[in-house]
Amino acid sequence: QVQLVESGGGLVQAGDSLRLSCAASGRTFSTYTMGWFRQAPGKEREFVAAINWSGGLTSYADFVKGRFIISRDNGKSTVSLQMNSLSPEDTAVYFCAAKKRATITTRGNEYDYWGQGTQVTVSS
Repeated sequence: QVQLVESGGGLVQAGDSLRLSCAASGRTFSTYTMGWFRQAPGKEREFVAAINWSGGLTSYADFVKGRFIISRDNGKSTVSLQMNSLSPEDTAVYFCAAKKRATITTRGNEYDYWGQGTQVTVSS
């Protein structure tokens, strides 16, 4: 069992940056593929970014490429999402997710564990 706790959300202005963190419990964190998803009001959850167990392979949604960076620290059992050049369209609840299998995927239903989410609000 893995428990995930997100932090770092908040209210920022357009153009600002924000760094989200996700702390994981359990001794097998380094074996998990980790992902970030988001859900805006009235919209379906969507994939944002993912990183493989070593941090050597990443994947991003097209709408965040060049703006967001996902990284992980296996020694601290954390995964982070650095978000730059934020726009009001990035307003959403951001979720951290863990996947036991090694392959990176953008499909949320393939992730095994989820955090409670952290709210990110970007004002114009």
